[in-house]
Amino acid sequence: MHFIKKLFLPITLPMKFIQDHFKAMLFLLLLFLLFAPENEQSLKSNNLQEINLVGPIMDATEIVAKIDEAADNENIKGVLLSVNSPGGAVAPSIEIAYAIKRLQEKKPVVAYAKGTIASGSYYASIWADEIIANPGSMVGSIGVIMKGADLSEIMQKIGIKSQGVHAGKYKELGTTDRPWNDYEVNELNKVIQGTYDMFTADVANARDLNLSKRDFYANAHIFTAHQAMKVGLVDSLGVGYDAKQRVVELSGVKNPVWNKEDKFDKFMKKLSASTAVTLHTYFPSMVLK
Repeated sequence: MHFIKKLFLPITLPMKFIQDHFKAMLFLLLLFLLFAPENEQSLKSNNLQEINLVGPIMDATEIVAKIDEAADNENIKGVLLSVNSPGGAVAPSIEIAYAIKRLQEKKPVVAYAKGTIASGSYYASIWADEIIANPGSMVGSIGVIMKGADLSEIMQKIGIKSQGVHAGKYKELGTTDRPWNDYEVNELNKVIQGTYDMFTADVANARDLNLSKRDFYANAHIFTAHQAMKVGLVDSLGVGYDAKQRVVELSGVKNPVWNKEDKFDKFMKKLSASTAVTLHTYFPSMVLK
């Protein structure tokens, strides 16, 4: 009997090890599947970078970091900024715009409008070497807006009164508990007009357009891709393939290797999406944004 046990020892020992460490091995297998290169090209360092600007622009920290990293990376020979954004806050849009300007001084950059490139997202893209727009994209909305609600009537109906102290005539600008006074509207208009002048001046400078004719290409006009090309807001029409090919041409690389989304990030995004769907199924009133 002892002899038989010894005889089958090469088989029983690995099986016992697998049983005792099954969870750990399963975890290692998951890590391997997540991070193992898909093909020989995945082992190569990418020489072209695609950076996505998607959704409302409220904070520019992450995308500016990616742009600056691409600018400093000597292996990266060209960058594609893929845009599908309605715009957003002024300051972060400018942060992205000037990061693209710094990048463009070092290597070619192409901005690709794959859905919407408007307002702040257009501002963010103006210093690219070229702007290529999907024929079905929407372009423009070069303008500035500031809005606020007047809740005074509903506050009166439910018996709510505001109170407070302030120093400075204009300190209550934008208040929602009463209609704005004329001098407050004028003060806000001063800020809005100044920002609009800066926006249009930068567009004219970056795109080599006549600032005195800004009413034709700015003034918050919304254009189709074809119309935007006629007024000088985009350089050509094409799809994502064409935009990537243009980056390859401008960068001069012979064997283009594009970056791929980090597998772990991709996995976590899928996990987050699945969790959100589950929560929404069992708790319909809960909305995750």
